[in-house]
Amino acid sequence: MLTDWNSTRPGDPAHVLAAYIGHPERIECAVCEGPDGIVGFQSLRLAVPGNTYEVEPGWGIIGTYVRLNLGRQGIGQALFAHNLRAAQTAGLSWIEATIGADNLGAQAYYEAMGFQTYRTEKGAVRKRCTVPPLSLTLT
Repeated sequence: MLTDWNSTRPGDPAHVLAAYIGHPERIECAVCEGPDGIVGFQSLRLAVPGNTYEVEPGWGIIGTYVRLNLGRQGIGQALFAHNLRAAQTAGLSWIEATIGADNLGAQAYYEAMGFQTYRTEKGAVRKRCTVPPLSLTLT
C-alpha cells in the first residue's frame, strides 16, 4: 500500500491497518487517491502517556506520506487541511511531527504547514504547530 514514500516504515496493508487506521488513539486518517491508487496518506492520533514518540500527552501526533514523484502538487496541503479540522474538533492545542534529521523534504513540508522546530535530538527533528480553535459561525 505505502510504496514509494521515502520511509523505512512498513507499508503493507496489515501494518497500515494496525498502526494507523485501527490504532486505539486514532483521531483521523486522511487519504488522497489518484488514477493509480493512493497517492497520499496522513494519520493523526492522540498522544497518551508513554506513547512511542514521547510526545506530550494530549497533543496530536501526525505522520504524512506522499508519493515521491508527486510532491509539491498540493496533496500534503489537502491532507493537512482535513486533519487540522479533525484536530480542532478533537480539541487539540498542538500537533507534533517527528521527522528524520536527513529528511529535508518532510521538514520543509511541515514548515510550509506552519510547524516550527522546537526540539532536535540524535537523528530527528521535532516540529509542532498550534491548533487554532474552531471558528463559530452563527446562522
